[in-house]
Amino acid sequence: MKVVLFCGGLGMRLRQFSETMPKPMVAVGYRPILWHVMKYYAHFGHTDFILCLGHRGDLIKKYFVSYDECVSNDFVLSKGGKDLNLLNSDIGDWRITFVDTGLNANIGQRLCAVRKHLAGEEMFLANYADGLTDLRFPDYLERFRASKKIASFISVKPTQSFHVVTIKGDEEVASIKPMADSPLWINAGYFIFRKEIFDFIKTGEDLVMEPFQRLIKDRCIMTHKHEGFWMAMDTFKDKQFLDEMVSKDSVPWEVWRKKK
Repeated sequence: MKVVLFCGGLGMRLRQFSETMPKPMVAVGYRPILWHVMKYYAHFGHTDFILCLGHRGDLIKKYFVSYDECVSNDFVLSKGGKDLNLLNSDIGDWRITFVDTGLNANIGQRLCAVRKHLAGEEMFLANYADGLTDLRFPDYLERFRASKKIASFISVKPTQSFHVVTIKGDEEVASIKPMADSPLWINAGYFIFRKEIFDFIKTGEDLVMEPFQRLIKDRCIMTHKHEGFWMAMDTFKDKQFLDEMVSKDSVPWEVWRKKK
């Protein structure tokens, strides 16, 4: 099943990096966060990727064209460095289509721009390129297959350290509690679509706003509540947190690693 990844955003809240590189190329450990997302899908057998490029898409192209398998794989070096034998491979079975979808395009426009690359696909996957999870994807996919819905996404509890306030009238505080303890759920991506999704997107529209409202009205969209790990890298603080997890070898999103 093909996987569309939205890699064209400017990443304004990660300006320390995004002025010189696209946010999907910001590293978590020694690989870009985009690689972690792709590795997650590949673990479940989904290795045909379509990358929707925008801001500094050239760097994403160059990264994969000159990809160095040695960085994250064991290998044997012999004959004074003349022979290099990889003991395993990251992307040997990946197929990646690189598509320039515009510098300022929204997600809906980027998806429509790669529609021709999805010809013949009854279903396909799509996602942002900056969110990591330990979601049991086959279970989620099976639930969607069994439904008659056109679209699905995962919902997670917000992790931000804000407080949700309930107000009576104009100023009286009725309650205040951590956002994580509120009944709120947020869209965490990991979309699954049937081809009919394109019937709900009009020219210039973003993906989640107008099209999803039409899907809701027609009862053609579902969500999967995920209470496990999920985190998006939106800010420098998020990157620091993920890097700290890597340093402690606490990486729940690396579902491809064998349990020790």
